[in-house]
Amino acid sequence: MAFQLPDLPYAHDALEPYMSRETLEYHHDKHHNAYVTTLNSLIEGTDLANKSLEDIVKETYNDSSKTKIFNQGSQHWNHDLFWPSMKPGGGTKIPGELEKALNDAFGGWDQFRETFVNTSVGQFGSGWGWLVQDSGGKLKIYGTPNGVNPLCFGDHALLGVDVWEHSYYLDYRNRRPDYVKAFLDSLVDWEFVASRLKS
Repeated sequence: MAFQLPDLPYAHDALEPYMSRETLEYHHDKHHNAYVTTLNSLIEGTDLANKSLEDIVKETYNDSSKTKIFNQGSQHWNHDLFWPSMKPGGGTKIPGELEKALNDAFGGWDQFRETFVNTSVGQFGSGWGWLVQDSGGKLKIYGTPNGVNPLCFGDHALLGVDVWEHSYYLDYRNRRPDYVKAFLDSLVDWEFVASRLKS
């Protein structure tokens, strides 16, 4: 079954001024759509055609003969998580269970925010910043290059921020720190993030 581009869960201008209509039109409608259509064309008629997106990502990671498939599939998966992790009026109060988990793992919001921002901003070139839960239930923050995501390491992603330039350059130019801070403080849907916590 062919994969499909998901609809945005909000209007293209709903995240302004932190993320513009123009950015979403390019990022969602063009970049994400290209990952989906390319992935479909690459797996058509292969043994991957009927596999889940998660299985495609895990099975093609580190397989040099399937690098193109991995790149498209992982970026499709990453964006499927990215869009619903934001909402208009985001960045509001964190649900109690998630707040406790962040406090336990990082020592409080300020320390979590500093680590997440620094890690995401410090990811060289294109990539992602992640908040994950490992197989033991511990929360961690790390960056990955290009389309690599936590599925590749057996971790469960709670939140990912896209730091490819197409995700912020129209709105922030080269100010990646301002973009990541705006993402955390004004866009993240923390209830969505909390809903992904595994007990």
